[in-house]
Amino acid sequence: MSTNTSVLTREADGDDLVAVVDVGHRTWPVTFGPIAGDEYVAMGLAKWWTQEAIIPAIRKGRVTVAEVNGEVVGMSELGVHDDHAWMWKLYVLPEYQGCGVGGALMRAAIHRVAAQQHTQLRLSYLDGNEHAAAFYTHHGFEHLEVQEGGSGMPDNIVVSREITPTDAPVDERGEV
Repeated sequence: MSTNTSVLTREADGDDLVAVVDVGHRTWPVTFGPIAGDEYVAMGLAKWWTQEAIIPAIRKGRVTVAEVNGEVVGMSELGVHDDHAWMWKLYVLPEYQGCGVGGALMRAAIHRVAAQQHTQLRLSYLDGNEHAAAFYTHHGFEHLEVQEGGSGMPDNIVVSREITPTDAPVDERGEV
């Protein structure tokens, strides 16, 4: 896939449900299998990547999809926890990684968080996921804390990015 792929991001709707679940099922084994093992992957898919788990997030408008040529190739999910904006998910199909899809999803998330007047976006990734660490650093995230994984699981690295007024989306007239 070319690095100048045209990516469209938009809020997910009910018609995207199967595609969003598919993104999780196609990314989790290759992303987390080598880091945390097959049992962790199976647990995560059963807990967070079923239609029943995704439907409420889509209905609440928390899921954004990325399309290339009309096909959903990535997704992200935002939420609020303890008065902080959190990115719960950002996944791109393996064959589309490195093509700007993840960056488009990240920019959409930052715009959305800024429009909601949050001053910080937080997320976490598993220790050992060097690809995620480099991606988030590239997008301005800084280390916040380490949450111990326990029971032989990798730790979670929590990072945050300050959101400023310049991160707000701008319409065609230059107005927010």
